[in-house]
Amino acid sequence: MTHKIPSRRELVGRASELAPLLRKNALWEEENRRLPDEVVDALTESGLLNLRVPTRYGGYECDMRTVVEVIAELGRGDGSTAWVMSVFAISTWMAGLFPDEVQDEVFAQPGVRVSGILSPTATAVPVDGGVLLNGKWGFNSGVLHSSWDTNAAVLMSPDGPQPVMAAVPTADLEIVDDWHTAGLRGSGSVSTVARDVFVPEARVLPMGPVLQGVHRSRANADSPVFNAPFMPTACATISAPALGLAKAAKDAFLERLPGRKITYTAYENQSEAPLTHLQVAKAVTGIDEAEFHALRAADLIDAHALDGTPWTLEERARVRLDLGATCVRAKEAVDVLNGASGGSSVFTDVPIQRIERDVQTLNLHAILHPDTNFELYGRIVCGLEPNTLYL
Repeated sequence: MTHKIPSRRELVGRASELAPLLRKNALWEEENRRLPDEVVDALTESGLLNLRVPTRYGGYECDMRTVVEVIAELGRGDGSTAWVMSVFAISTWMAGLFPDEVQDEVFAQPGVRVSGILSPTATAVPVDGGVLLNGKWGFNSGVLHSSWDTNAAVLMSPDGPQPVMAAVPTADLEIVDDWHTAGLRGSGSVSTVARDVFVPEARVLPMGPVLQGVHRSRANADSPVFNAPFMPTACATISAPALGLAKAAKDAFLERLPGRKITYTAYENQSEAPLTHLQVAKAVTGIDEAEFHALRAADLIDAHALDGTPWTLEERARVRLDLGATCVRAKEAVDVLNGASGGSSVFTDVPIQRIERDVQTLNLHAILHPDTNFELYGRIVCGLEPNTLYL
């Protein structure tokens, strides 16, 4: 069966068309701590859930730059939606690394949503035919709307513990409603618990080889998309919501600007104040820098995918640096525009305050944290060994 794969421009356009719907639902998401069905249905109908689905299942198998640009555009509408979409994209891509018979199972349903967790906070004990999974995963973004979860665990093998990824039907997991946060409230990043969940051997993927670019799919063996290394792929993907939020802050600020004055000054129009001109220019510069880093990482992944050249350690670390730089420059831009938005912006129906909390939350994430990423890159450039396996 053949199907037409939309162009990057068309897919970004679809994301842009969703922005009004995402903005309309943002306050509901804040109050209910999850994405509404209306938004999830719209994402499904748009075809954007197919970004990383293999083409043989009707997916688009898009390159990295397309993924980043689409998710960033969703972020202009709502940060929580963009974050969940980034998790869907990574987890769907991860499903494409499992044996083909597992993929047949996961992608049997068109428009399937796959979520996942990289932190191995559960254990997998070998039993006949597979493993028994026990443990709890926090920050399980998207799981409320997913059919499958690709969650990391520690396999207690006779040769010693090793990290694995298990593909688990979401119905086999217990949902813990504990997502009470300051930012990204609409992402519904609740915890999940496994209690003696049996996972067949085929659905247990050793992470050591995956981190080195080796996986178990025969059908995807020659695909440039699925031959990209795991951590650069994940890092480039999750940089996109931060970039989108920075652009959203600019949109929100300029939308409220006409007719606003600067209270307790002679400026009847904020737009006429030199201070405002400086603030806008500074914010736009930060947004442009954030976009540079997000797209540099994406383009590096796509370039290696096409020419098949091996990655250097410095390049892998540079993607981590690009992730950190995207986040910190996005946050700096949002901070400037939020600070220029006045006292009335603290009301919950004014988007800039939510954007500020969302981008702050992203910057606190363990993988996105700018200082952690900068230190790792500097360490390697200075000739030291990396202090992490996540490269």
